[in-house]
Amino acid sequence: MQAIERGESPSPYFGIGFESLPQFFAVFTPRRWELVSTLRRSGPLSIAGLARQLHRNYKNVHDDIVALTQWETVRRDEDHRVFVPWDEIDLRLPLVQKVA
Repeated sequence: MQAIERGESPSPYFGIGFESLPQFFAVFTPRRWELVSTLRRSGPLSIAGLARQLHRNYKNVHDDIVALTQWETVRRDEDHRVFVPWDEIDLRLPLVQKVA
């Protein structure tokens, strides 16, 4: 809102939400978190190249990429390499549930 009040275009915002912490951890397992971190550090890679870097089975890495792509955490470039377009992932956990 501050950018709009100054007459500037606001920066785009992208966010995803989870119902609960268990749901978050079902998507971002420790292996997937390692995959995201490695991919962000390394830049765009083929799935085979990523599997080699992680010392993991290609099929398991491919399955993780499919899951993370559905959540927009991982994307593909024009050469079909996978990459993470984000610099950070913010996690906010409300201590009190909102009443509907």
